[in-house]
Amino acid sequence: MLLELAEKLPDEASAWSWFEKVHWSDGNLCCLRCGSDNVYRCKHKTMPFRCRDCKKYFSVKTGTAMESSKLPLKKWVWAIYLENTSLKGVSSMKLHRDIGVTQKHAWHMLHRIREGLLPEMINAFEGPVEVDESYIGGREVNKHEDKKLNAGRGTVGKAAVLGVKDRKTNQITAKVIEDTTKPTVQEFVNDNRSEDASVFTDEHLSYKGLKNHTSVNHSRKEWAVSSALGEYAHTNGIESFWAVLKRAYHGTYHHLSKKHLNRYVTQFAGKHNLRSMDTIDQMASVVKGMVGKRLRYKDLIS
Repeated sequence: MLLELAEKLPDEASAWSWFEKVHWSDGNLCCLRCGSDNVYRCKHKTMPFRCRDCKKYFSVKTGTAMESSKLPLKKWVWAIYLENTSLKGVSSMKLHRDIGVTQKHAWHMLHRIREGLLPEMINAFEGPVEVDESYIGGREVNKHEDKKLNAGRGTVGKAAVLGVKDRKTNQITAKVIEDTTKPTVQEFVNDNRSEDASVFTDEHLSYKGLKNHTSVNHSRKEWAVSSALGEYAHTNGIESFWAVLKRAYHGTYHHLSKKHLNRYVTQFAGKHNLRSMDTIDQMASVVKGMVGKRLRYKDLIS
Protein backbone atom coordinates (compact mmCIF):
# COMPACT_ATOMS: atom_id res chain seq x y z
CA MET A 1 0.00 0.00 0.00
CA LEU A 2 2.91 2.37 0.72
CA LEU A 3 4.27 2.27 -2.83
CA GLU A 4 0.76 2.27 -4.27
CA LEU A 5 -0.12 5.42 -2.37
CA ALA A 6 3.12 7.11 -3.43
CA GLU A 7 2.33 6.34 -7.08
CA LYS A 8 -1.32 7.33 -6.78
CA LEU A 9 -0.69 10.62 -4.97
CA PRO A 10 2.78 11.78 -6.08
CA ASP A 11 2.20 15.55 -5.84
CA GLU A 12 -0.03 18.28 -4.46
CA ALA A 13 -2.35 18.32 -7.48
CA SER A 14 -3.13 14.61 -7.12
CA ALA A 15 -3.73 15.08 -3.38
CA TRP A 16 -6.23 17.87 -4.09
CA SER A 17 -7.95 15.64 -6.63
CA TRP A 18 -8.20 12.79 -4.11
CA PHE A 19 -9.72 15.01 -1.42
CA GLU A 20 -12.25 16.30 -3.94
CA LYS A 21 -13.26 12.74 -4.85
CA VAL A 22 -13.69 11.88 -1.18
CA HIS A 23 -15.94 14.88 -0.51
CA TRP A 24 -17.87 14.65 -3.78
CA SER A 25 -17.65 11.02 -4.87
CA ASP A 26 -20.63 11.43 -7.22
CA GLY A 27 -18.98 14.38 -8.96
CA ASN A 28 -21.63 16.87 -7.75
CA LEU A 29 -19.92 19.73 -5.94
CA CYS A 30 -21.58 21.26 -2.91
CA CYS A 31 -20.55 23.97 -0.48
CA LEU A 32 -18.81 22.63 2.61
CA ARG A 33 -20.16 25.62 4.54
CA CYS A 34 -23.87 25.73 3.74
CA GLY A 35 -24.40 22.53 1.73
CA SER A 36 -25.68 24.29 -1.38
CA ASP A 37 -24.95 22.70 -4.76
CA ASN A 38 -25.06 26.09 -6.46
CA VAL A 39 -21.27 26.32 -6.68
CA TYR A 40 -18.65 26.76 -9.35
CA ARG A 41 -14.90 26.49 -9.80
CA CYS A 42 -12.85 29.68 -9.84
CA LYS A 43 -9.21 30.77 -10.10
CA HIS A 44 -8.68 31.75 -6.46
CA LYS A 45 -5.19 30.69 -5.33
CA THR A 46 -6.22 28.79 -2.17
CA MET A 47 -10.03 28.64 -2.46
CA PRO A 48 -10.82 27.03 -5.84
CA PHE A 49 -14.62 27.00 -5.34
CA ARG A 50 -17.27 29.66 -4.72
CA CYS A 51 -20.84 29.26 -3.51
CA ARG A 52 -23.46 31.46 -5.14
CA ASP A 53 -25.80 31.11 -2.17
CA CYS A 54 -23.58 32.00 0.79
CA LYS A 55 -21.31 34.13 -1.47
CA LYS A 56 -18.14 32.63 -0.01
CA TYR A 57 -15.08 30.89 -1.40
CA PHE A 58 -14.15 27.46 -0.08
CA SER A 59 -11.75 24.55 -0.54
CA VAL A 60 -11.64 20.90 0.50
CA LYS A 61 -10.38 22.07 3.91
CA THR A 62 -13.26 24.45 4.57
CA GLY A 63 -15.69 23.37 7.27
CA THR A 64 -13.47 20.48 8.32
CA ALA A 65 -10.91 19.82 11.05
CA MET A 66 -8.25 20.89 8.53
CA GLU A 67 -9.67 24.40 8.13
CA SER A 68 -7.09 27.21 8.38
CA SER A 69 -4.22 24.74 7.98
CA LYS A 70 -1.52 26.07 5.67
CA LEU A 71 0.16 22.70 5.28
CA PRO A 72 0.09 21.05 1.85
CA LEU A 73 -2.64 18.46 1.37
CA LYS A 74 0.01 15.92 0.43
CA LYS A 75 1.32 16.09 4.01
CA TRP A 76 -2.20 15.62 5.31
CA VAL A 77 -2.58 12.51 3.15
CA TRP A 78 0.56 10.96 4.59
CA ALA A 79 -0.32 11.92 8.16
CA ILE A 80 -3.72 10.23 7.81
CA TYR A 81 -2.09 7.19 6.21
CA LEU A 82 0.54 6.83 8.94
CA GLU A 83 -2.04 7.14 11.73
CA ASN A 84 -4.45 4.65 10.17
CA THR A 85 -1.80 2.03 9.45
CA SER A 86 -0.06 2.24 12.83
CA LEU A 87 -1.67 -0.24 15.22
CA LYS A 88 -0.33 1.60 18.26
CA GLY A 89 -0.71 5.09 16.80
CA VAL A 90 1.88 7.67 15.79
CA SER A 91 3.60 10.04 18.19
CA SER A 92 3.89 13.71 17.25
CA MET A 93 7.68 13.41 17.44
CA LYS A 94 7.73 10.64 14.85
CA LEU A 95 5.23 12.37 12.58
CA HIS A 96 7.15 15.64 12.60
CA ARG A 97 10.25 13.80 11.42
CA ASP A 98 8.41 11.65 8.86
CA ILE A 99 6.58 14.43 7.00
CA GLY A 100 8.83 17.41 7.75
CA VAL A 101 6.69 19.63 10.00
CA THR A 102 7.31 21.01 13.48
CA GLN A 103 6.37 18.88 16.48
CA LYS A 104 3.73 21.47 17.36
CA HIS A 105 2.16 21.15 13.91
CA ALA A 106 2.32 17.35 14.10
CA TRP A 107 0.59 17.30 17.51
CA HIS A 108 -2.19 19.55 16.22
CA MET A 109 -2.55 17.46 13.04
CA LEU A 110 -2.94 14.23 14.99
CA HIS A 111 -5.65 15.70 17.19
CA ARG A 112 -7.48 16.91 14.08
CA ILE A 113 -7.23 13.44 12.56
CA ARG A 114 -8.69 12.02 15.78
CA GLU A 115 -11.76 14.17 15.15
CA GLY A 116 -12.29 12.14 11.97
CA LEU A 117 -11.96 8.87 13.87
CA LEU A 118 -14.74 9.56 16.37
CA PRO A 119 -17.11 6.58 16.13
CA GLU A 120 -20.65 7.58 15.23
CA MET A 121 -23.34 5.44 16.82
CA ILE A 122 -26.19 5.22 14.33
CA ASN A 123 -28.08 2.43 16.08
CA ALA A 124 -27.73 0.79 19.46
CA PHE A 125 -25.76 -2.47 19.45
CA GLU A 126 -28.01 -5.49 18.94
CA GLY A 127 -25.70 -7.73 20.93
CA PRO A 128 -24.58 -9.79 22.52
CA VAL A 129 -22.30 -7.09 23.88
CA GLU A 130 -19.15 -7.41 25.95
CA VAL A 131 -18.61 -4.72 28.56
CA ASP A 132 -15.48 -4.04 30.58
CA GLU A 133 -13.80 -1.22 32.45
CA SER A 134 -10.11 -0.41 32.47
CA TYR A 135 -7.78 2.14 34.03
CA ILE A 136 -5.26 4.30 32.19
CA GLY A 137 -2.37 6.11 33.84
CA GLY A 138 1.11 5.79 35.26
CA ARG A 139 2.01 3.66 38.24
CA GLU A 140 2.36 5.52 41.52
CA VAL A 141 5.75 3.93 42.15
CA ASN A 142 7.11 5.50 38.94
CA LYS A 143 5.99 9.05 39.71
CA HIS A 144 8.09 11.85 41.18
CA GLU A 145 7.60 12.31 44.90
CA ASP A 146 5.77 15.62 44.45
CA LYS A 147 3.22 13.96 42.16
CA LYS A 148 2.48 10.85 44.16
CA LEU A 149 -0.97 10.69 45.71
CA ASN A 150 0.19 8.44 48.56
CA ALA A 151 -3.30 6.96 48.68
CA GLY A 152 -2.78 3.32 47.82
CA ARG A 153 -2.01 1.16 44.82
CA GLY A 154 -3.82 -0.38 41.86
CA THR A 155 -6.22 2.11 40.25
CA VAL A 156 -5.18 5.08 42.40
CA GLY A 157 -4.43 8.12 40.25
CA LYS A 158 -5.64 6.43 37.06
CA ALA A 159 -8.57 7.40 34.85
CA ALA A 160 -11.43 4.94 34.42
CA VAL A 161 -12.54 4.04 30.89
CA LEU A 162 -15.53 1.94 29.92
CA GLY A 163 -16.00 0.04 26.69
CA VAL A 164 -18.82 -1.84 24.96
CA LYS A 165 -18.13 -4.25 22.09
CA ASP A 166 -20.87 -5.66 19.87
CA ARG A 167 -20.11 -9.24 18.86
CA LYS A 168 -22.42 -9.10 15.83
CA THR A 169 -20.74 -6.13 14.13
CA ASN A 170 -17.37 -6.20 15.95
CA GLN A 171 -17.84 -2.48 16.62
CA ILE A 172 -16.67 -0.77 19.79
CA THR A 173 -17.64 2.37 21.65
CA ALA A 174 -15.62 3.55 24.62
CA LYS A 175 -15.11 6.66 26.72
CA VAL A 176 -13.53 8.01 29.87
CA ILE A 177 -15.98 7.95 32.78
CA GLU A 178 -15.97 9.99 35.98
CA ASP A 179 -16.42 6.96 38.21
CA THR A 180 -17.33 3.28 38.12
CA THR A 181 -20.48 3.52 40.21
CA LYS A 182 -23.55 1.55 39.14
CA PRO A 183 -25.54 4.56 37.78
CA THR A 184 -22.63 5.78 35.63
CA VAL A 185 -21.71 2.35 34.28
CA GLN A 186 -25.23 1.12 33.60
CA GLU A 187 -26.32 4.36 31.92
CA PHE A 188 -23.47 4.08 29.40
CA VAL A 189 -24.16 0.39 28.77
CA ASN A 190 -27.89 0.88 28.26
CA ASP A 191 -27.36 3.92 26.03
CA ASN A 192 -25.26 1.84 23.64
CA ARG A 193 -27.24 -1.40 23.34
CA SER A 194 -30.73 -2.37 22.34
CA GLU A 195 -33.11 -3.14 25.18
CA ASP A 196 -32.99 -6.91 24.61
CA ALA A 197 -29.27 -7.26 23.89
CA SER A 198 -27.43 -9.74 26.10
CA VAL A 199 -24.63 -8.29 28.22
CA PHE A 200 -21.47 -10.17 29.19
CA THR A 201 -19.23 -8.71 31.89
CA ASP A 202 -16.84 -9.63 34.67
CA GLU A 203 -17.87 -9.77 38.32
CA HIS A 204 -17.70 -5.99 38.99
CA LEU A 205 -20.64 -5.09 41.27
CA SER A 206 -21.67 -2.10 39.13
CA TYR A 207 -22.94 -4.47 36.42
CA LYS A 208 -25.38 -6.25 38.72
CA GLY A 209 -29.00 -5.53 37.82
CA LEU A 210 -28.44 -5.14 34.07
CA LYS A 211 -31.12 -6.80 31.97
CA ASN A 212 -30.09 -10.04 30.18
CA HIS A 213 -26.81 -10.02 32.08
CA THR A 214 -24.30 -12.87 32.42
CA SER A 215 -21.00 -12.45 34.25
CA VAL A 216 -17.77 -14.39 34.55
CA ASN A 217 -15.81 -14.38 37.78
CA HIS A 218 -12.20 -13.61 36.93
CA SER A 219 -11.14 -13.67 40.58
CA ARG A 220 -12.02 -17.37 40.57
CA LYS A 221 -10.15 -17.88 37.29
CA GLU A 222 -13.43 -18.23 35.44
CA TRP A 223 -12.96 -16.96 31.88
CA ALA A 224 -16.05 -18.19 30.02
CA VAL A 225 -19.46 -19.57 30.99
CA SER A 226 -22.55 -20.60 29.05
CA SER A 227 -25.25 -17.95 28.82
CA ALA A 228 -29.03 -18.33 28.56
CA LEU A 229 -28.78 -17.95 24.76
CA GLY A 230 -26.30 -20.78 24.45
CA GLU A 231 -23.36 -18.47 23.64
CA TYR A 232 -20.29 -18.35 25.80
CA ALA A 233 -20.18 -15.31 28.04
CA HIS A 234 -16.71 -13.74 28.23
CA THR A 235 -15.03 -10.36 27.83
CA ASN A 236 -12.05 -11.44 25.74
CA GLY A 237 -12.92 -9.16 22.82
CA ILE A 238 -13.13 -5.91 24.75
CA GLU A 239 -10.09 -6.87 26.81
CA SER A 240 -8.11 -7.24 23.58
CA PHE A 241 -9.06 -3.65 22.76
CA TRP A 242 -7.74 -2.47 26.12
CA ALA A 243 -4.49 -4.36 25.45
CA VAL A 244 -3.95 -2.42 22.21
CA LEU A 245 -4.76 0.90 23.89
CA LYS A 246 -2.33 0.21 26.73
CA ARG A 247 0.44 -0.86 24.35
CA ALA A 248 -0.06 2.47 22.60
CA TYR A 249 0.09 4.28 25.94
CA HIS A 250 3.33 2.60 27.05
CA GLY A 251 4.98 2.06 23.66
CA THR A 252 4.07 5.17 21.65
CA TYR A 253 2.80 8.05 23.78
CA HIS A 254 4.34 7.20 27.21
CA HIS A 255 2.00 9.72 28.82
CA LEU A 256 -1.62 10.68 28.13
CA SER A 257 -2.99 13.68 30.00
CA LYS A 258 -6.43 13.31 31.55
CA LYS A 259 -7.47 16.43 29.63
CA HIS A 260 -7.03 14.72 26.24
CA LEU A 261 -7.37 11.07 27.25
CA ASN A 262 -10.88 10.69 25.85
CA ARG A 263 -9.60 11.78 22.42
CA TYR A 264 -7.17 8.86 22.42
CA VAL A 265 -9.77 6.39 23.67
CA THR A 266 -12.24 7.32 20.94
CA GLN A 267 -9.40 7.40 18.40
CA PHE A 268 -8.58 3.75 19.00
CA ALA A 269 -12.26 2.78 19.06
CA GLY A 270 -12.64 4.51 15.69
CA LYS A 271 -9.59 2.76 14.25
CA HIS A 272 -10.88 -0.58 15.49
CA ASN A 273 -14.23 0.03 13.80
CA LEU A 274 -12.53 0.70 10.44
CA ARG A 275 -10.33 -2.43 10.46
CA SER A 276 -12.43 -4.34 7.94
CA MET A 277 -11.95 -1.64 5.29
CA ASP A 278 -9.10 -1.30 2.82
CA THR A 279 -6.52 1.31 3.84
CA ILE A 280 -7.56 3.87 1.23
CA ASP A 281 -11.20 3.51 2.33
CA GLN A 282 -10.17 3.96 5.97
CA MET A 283 -8.41 7.18 4.99
CA ALA A 284 -11.47 8.40 3.10
CA SER A 285 -13.65 7.64 6.13
CA VAL A 286 -11.38 9.78 8.33
CA VAL A 287 -11.56 12.70 5.87
CA LYS A 288 -15.36 12.48 5.78
CA GLY A 289 -15.40 12.28 9.57
CA MET A 290 -13.50 15.59 9.78
CA VAL A 291 -16.35 17.51 8.16
CA GLY A 292 -18.02 19.90 10.59
CA LYS A 293 -15.37 19.40 13.28
CA ARG A 294 -13.05 22.38 13.22
CA LEU A 295 -10.41 22.14 15.95
CA ARG A 296 -8.25 25.20 16.60
CA TYR A 297 -4.90 24.97 18.37
CA LYS A 298 -5.89 27.56 20.97
CA ASP A 299 -8.93 25.46 21.87
CA LEU A 300 -6.73 22.39 22.38
CA ILE A 301 -4.37 24.11 24.80
CA SER A 302 -6.91 26.29 26.61
